[in-house]
Amino acid sequence: MEESTIKLWLSCSWQLLRPLGSVSSITASIHSDFHIRHRTLVNTKLPVPMRLWRESPPTSYTVKFESFKTMMELVKDGYYESRPFTVGGFNWTFIIYPTGNKKDTLNEFVSLYARIDNSSITDPQAVYAEIKFFVYNNVLKLYYYYQETEPMRFHSFQPKRRVPEFLLTSWFKVPDLGYITKGGECVFGIDVFIAPPFNKWDVFSYDENITNPIFNWNLTGFSTLNLDSYTSETFSSGGRNWVLKVYPNGNGVGMGNSLSLYLMSESNEKDYVRAKLRVLNQITSNHVEKLVEGWPAENGWGFEKFIPLSDLKDGNKGFVVEDLLEVEIEIMAFSKTDPSN
Repeated sequence: MEESTIKLWLSCSWQLLRPLGSVSSITASIHSDFHIRHRTLVNTKLPVPMRLWRESPPTSYTVKFESFKTMMELVKDGYYESRPFTVGGFNWTFIIYPTGNKKDTLNEFVSLYARIDNSSITDPQAVYAEIKFFVYNNVLKLYYYYQETEPMRFHSFQPKRRVPEFLLTSWFKVPDLGYITKGGECVFGIDVFIAPPFNKWDVFSYDENITNPIFNWNLTGFSTLNLDSYTSETFSSGGRNWVLKVYPNGNGVGMGNSLSLYLMSESNEKDYVRAKLRVLNQITSNHVEKLVEGWPAENGWGFEKFIPLSDLKDGNKGFVVEDLLEVEIEIMAFSKTDPSN
C-alpha cells in the first residue's frame, strides 16, 4: 500500500472529525490509533490490506439498514447475516457484527465476514476469492472499502474470512462522520471475485542429451539450383522436428557472395539452441563448421555468410564434387517450454 494512499485515507477521516468538539475524546483516541497504524503500514515489508475510497458501488451484494442503531439493538452482541447470494457458482452470505466479534477483537469495531456455503463446494480443492468489504460515506459520497492484498482461501474447515476491525462502532453513532445518515440509515456491501485454481504453467528445461543429433542433407545438381532458397525434408532430433534451409546464392549481406545456411524449427518453436552447422569437405576432413547458440532470429539459427561462393565454385576445394553439396547439422542442446498437464 503506497504511503500517499494511507495519508489520503487518514486525511479524509481526520477532516471529518475536526468539527466535532462534542466527541473530542473519541477523535483523540482515533487520531492516536491511526498514526500508530500509519507508521506500522509504512514501515512493514509484509503484505498489508488496502483501505481505499471509490465512487462505484459494490457489485456482488449490498445490505441497507434503515436504522443501524435498531439493528445493533436487535442483534445485541451478535451479528446480522444476509440472505444467500451466488458468485462464481458458489453460495455466499455477508455477516456484520455491529459491535465486533468478541472472539476476534477486544474493542468495539464493526466486524465484517464473508461466508461460503460448504454444500456448494463440490471440488475438494479450496476456493480462493478476492474479497472487498464496503460501507458508504454520505459526506464524501464515496464508498470506503477494505481489501486484502492476496486472495482469501475458503474451504470446508475455514468457510469464513473476516475483517475484525473494519471501522470503529462509535463512528456509526455520529451522522456527521458520514457512515450513517441523520435518519440512521447505513449501507454495507461486498464484492467477491473467484480466483481460478492454479492449474496452468510452463515447464522450462534445457536438454543436452539429444537423441539422433546429426542430420545430413545432400543437394544434387547444385550448379543448377535457381530458386532463392531450398528446404530439406523434416528430420527428428531430440524428439522435435526440424528442417535445414539453404540459400544457394546467399541471403541478406551474403547475397551474391556466400551460401546462407540455417536450422529451423518445423513448428516455429522459439527456444534456445546450441548446434553446429557444417558444409562437408568431400575430399579432406577440412569441413567448414560454425557454432550457433542462442534464441532464433527471423530465419531460425544460422548465418547469412556461411561459406564464400568462390570456395564452392572451386572444384579443388572439395566442397562441391560431381555437382553435389553436402551439409550437416549436429544439434547439441536446446531448451524446451512445455505446458503443464
